[in-house]
Parts: sequence; C-alpha cells; structure tokens
Amino acid sequence: IVYMASQSMLIVLVGATPDYRIEPQRKENPSSQQELPQHVTFTEDIDSIVTEWFLIKQQAYKVSLAGSLFFAGLLIGNIVFGPLSDKIGRKPVYLTGLFFEVVFGYVSALAPNYEVFALSRLLVGLMNGGIGLVCFVLTQEYVGKSYWAMTGTLTSMTFAVGIALFGALGYFIRPWRSLTMAANSSGVLFFLLSVTLPESPRWLYSQGRTEQAEEVLRYVALRNGNTANNLMLQRVGVAKGGNCDNRHTGILQLVIHPVLRLRTMVLMYVWYACSLVYYGLTLGASETSGSRYVNVAMYGLVELPAYPLCIYFINKQWAGRRKSMASFLGLAGSACLCTMLIPENTGTLFSITSLALLGKLMVSAAFNIAYVYTSELYPTVIRNAGLGVCSMSCRVGGILAPFVPSMRALHTSMPFTVFCLSGLSAGCLGLLLPETLNGPAADTLEELSSTACGRVLETTSVGLSKE
Repeated sequence: IVYMASQSMLIVLVGATPDYRIEPQRKENPSSQQELPQHVTFTEDIDSIVTEWFLIKQQAYKVSLAGSLFFAGLLIGNIVFGPLSDKIGRKPVYLTGLFFEVVFGYVSALAPNYEVFALSRLLVGLMNGGIGLVCFVLTQEYVGKSYWAMTGTLTSMTFAVGIALFGALGYFIRPWRSLTMAANSSGVLFFLLSVTLPESPRWLYSQGRTEQAEEVLRYVALRNGNTANNLMLQRVGVAKGGNCDNRHTGILQLVIHPVLRLRTMVLMYVWYACSLVYYGLTLGASETSGSRYVNVAMYGLVELPAYPLCIYFINKQWAGRRKSMASFLGLAGSACLCTMLIPENTGTLFSITSLALLGKLMVSAAFNIAYVYTSELYPTVIRNAGLGVCSMSCRVGGILAPFVPSMRALHTSMPFTVFCLSGLSAGCLGLLLPETLNGPAADTLEELSSTACGRVLETTSVGLSKE
C-alpha cells in the first residue's frame, strides 16, 4: 500500500510546473513549438517532466493527461483484476500485477520522451488499480473476521502514511527521474517479501480445496506460536465450493442475483458519493500557498485522525458498520452545508477551508468503512468482483469531481450544494444495507440464496456452523 500510494501521487511532484518567462521575440509571429525551448527561461529551480519536455503553453495539457491516463488505468484494473482473482486465486494475480507495476514504473523513470512516459503511467495505473483490490482482500482474508475492521482501517491508514512519506521523499530527491526511480524501487523489496505469502485460506476453502486451506491455516498457526496439529475444516463438496458458484461468477452474478444486485446498486452509489465528496473537497481545500512537498504530506496526514474514529465506532454494538458509515457521510454533507451559511472572510476556526477539511476528515472515515463493510457484504467467491465494480463507480466520482467547482458560474454555493446532497443521500441509502458486525461472513452464493423471507438486502444466518 505504501508503494501504491507513491505511484498514485507521483504526477503531483514529477509534473510540477515551475515559474517561467518567455523572452520577447523579434518576429511578429510567435515561435513554433520547436523553437520554444530556445526562448523559455524557468525561474524556479525544479526538475520535472515540464522542464525537460517543455510542457507549457499549448503543451501544458499533457501533464494533466498523464495523470488522467493513470486514473483511467485504475478504472480498467478494477474491472479486470477483481473477477480474475476470484477465479484463479488472490496470490498469482497479486504477484503478477505487482511485478508488472514495478517494471512499468521503471519505464516511467527511463522514458526517452513524453509519449512513452504517458503510456507507462496508463500501464502502472492498470496494475495499481488491480492489485489494490487484491491486496486489500488478501489482508482481510488472512485474519479472522473479528479483525477485519482493524486490518481494513490500517490498510487505509497506511495509504495516507504512504502519501506523506512520498512528500518527504520528494523533498530530499528533487530530480524527477531520480525521484521516480527511488519511489519505484520500494516495489522491488515488497515484491520479494510477497513471494513468501500463502494463498488466501478463505478463497481456497470457498473453492472446495479444503486440504490446501488447512495447510495454510497450519502455517499461520505455526507462525503465531500455535501447533494446531488437530486442525480440520468441515469438508466442502465441489458442487458447493466450486461448480455451483462458477456457473455465473464475476460481474454477471452481481446482476442476476437478487440480493447481490440491490446491494451492489446501493454500494456503487455510496462509493461514488464518497469519491466525489472526497476529491471535490480536496481540490477546494488544497488551494493554499506554501511548499508543494508539505502540501502533499498534509494531503495524507489530514486523513489520519479519521481512522481511530473508524476503529472505535464500527466495533461498537450500538454503532456498527452501517450506522457509522451513514453518520460519517451525513456529517460530511453537513460540513458542506455549513460552508454555505458562513461568510467567506471569517476566523480560522469556522472558515470555509476548515469546514472543508472537516468534511474531508468525515468522508475519509466513511470511505474507509465502505471498504471494510463492502468486503463483508460480498461472499468470498465474488468478493473481488464486488469490490471491483464498487471501485469502478468510485473512479467515476473522482473523474467528475474536478468539474464540480466550475458550477460556481451558476451560483457560488452550487459546488458545496452538490457535495452536501451527495453525502446526505448516500448516507440515507446506506441505511438500507444489513449490519455485518458479529455476523458470519458468507463464502458461497448459496448462503445468500437461502434467504426465504425478510428484506432482500438482509444477510442470512446460514453457515454459522462452518464459521
């Protein structure tokens, strides 16, 4: 996750545009793009893709394009890698994606021209988006369900820490190629460490490969200081663990299964709203002067207080996952509402910036809970596919977020109105989902299909004996 965070934020520093001036020309007509480098003087000591390839004036859009290509890769990776890991396993997909992300990361550092750099960012984003989901799911499935809230929260917290560490790395390593090389080299270390990781025992069990799941659990027990000589799982037949579920696995099952269909519709909107509000508020809250390296670090550190709040609330019986996520979304929307009720020039305590940062803190907490909650709402055999579809809608929200501030042309309060309504509506819809705290985690689709009565969004009690 630390490595993935640095790749996500890379364009912020390597694509930095320093101050520059263009020397006056004797010709009446402006110089061509080929002549431009001869007449541009950068007045700020920054080494970036902008200074190397002179991405200014008519070429300035290429910096944003490189960032957009990375997020487009994320979108594709979310769609492809999730169902693939549900079908062939978590570990092979994770290791393959991490390996190629490191390879394409070095291509970015050694790119001879902008075109190669842009293509490499698309491919890095493709791998990053895919292994991000698999990495999160693996983290959850390596431990018992009672630890899912903690491990899920720590995963999100680690991403925020990774952003802050990348800002510090950029402060000490200024040349963009050296910075890209250094940020990418950590991936080599993590790949070598990841080779020794076992396959997910929960995925093996869901596929009917009970003996292999037992081997992994014995390995885990041994590393935890327990012998577990008599460890034995309830046998699962191939019809239950494999064939029955594999007839319509992947994204198709999210459409044809009645319980999964409604859950997915609600969760997709929740993820979309989280992303829209999160990135929208980030754009509004980041319009401050100062060191760009400090700003990148603060971009991650401002989220950290949200995670202890998540761990506390989602494990309380009176709050749980559902109410906590809905409440944080509602608070984020309320913070946006308050920005419309105060004057622009006020004290620092109740300024628009502080309320926007408060809203970002709240939506960060909701976003983190959404990850944990979603992984618990989907059975093991389709968990990555569900997370992939939800993450896809999340990327759509991120793509639309930069366009929301332009709505100020209609009214100055329109952007915050959009964020307010998005947060409040997502919070209300989230209340339709079932609570998963202290409940069994489904492994197969049969456990969802056996619900005979009650709300279709409710979870079932089948599989308690197995748990």
